[in-house]
Amino acid sequence: MSKVIALANQKGGVGKTTSSVNLVASLSAMRRKVLLVDMDPQGNATTGLGLDKHHQQPSLTDVLLGRAFAVEILQKLPGSQPGTSLHVLPGTPDLTVAEVALMPMERREFKLREALEPVRNDYDYILIDCPPALNMLTVNALVAADGVVIPMQCEYFALEGLSALVNTIEEIASSANPGLHIMGLIRTMYDPRSNLTRDVSEQLQRHFKDRVYSTAIPRNIRLAEAPSHGLPAISYDKNSRGALAYLALAAEMLRKENAATHVKGL
Repeated sequence: MSKVIALANQKGGVGKTTSSVNLVASLSAMRRKVLLVDMDPQGNATTGLGLDKHHQQPSLTDVLLGRAFAVEILQKLPGSQPGTSLHVLPGTPDLTVAEVALMPMERREFKLREALEPVRNDYDYILIDCPPALNMLTVNALVAADGVVIPMQCEYFALEGLSALVNTIEEIASSANPGLHIMGLIRTMYDPRSNLTRDVSEQLQRHFKDRVYSTAIPRNIRLAEAPSHGLPAISYDKNSRGALAYLALAAEMLRKENAATHVKGL
């Protein structure tokens, strides 16, 4: 049974899409079957993996509105290594249309969950890159997900926005998706030399405890350059600090998942 993970944060510029792209690439490199669902109308995760977001027909919008099946728009990542499995449901600008069109529909918050059901068992992990807003697209992602991973910078305003996201997750868990929970928080663009970074990091660890991943993602020029080449960092420069950090983070996520599964089985 696959694990569906939404990467969400309504604050933009926190490394959410960078984390989505590099985690799926890292999990794929570890021989996991992975699907990335790009729910952001900006389509940055799609272009960051080398796909053209402007020429996708039918699109994810058609899938959400019941005009196409997910399997019809699945794209295999260009240049994938033999023996790996990484597919993408591309994000396109017309997702803004889907957001509006979904509003009057019955069970509108369940559309992504229902669309993924036929392909869910084909993957070990499905990661959903959410838009930087608490809108109907994000709600669909949270209803479809088993857990939420929150990428965030260690800064004051990031803490302010975090409480609103946690409240939204709790509301969806109580109304539409009882199994939804926060799997972990990723500290991105991490600079241990900054007093503010250390202070916010300590606050996160006091409140969320072991749900804060011990692997922090550093500021790294290779990580910033990779999307302009349509590549994840592991393909652009596998020895860069950014690529190695995401590989370590993926390994930490797998260890935690295995530990949690073992505890449940006792």
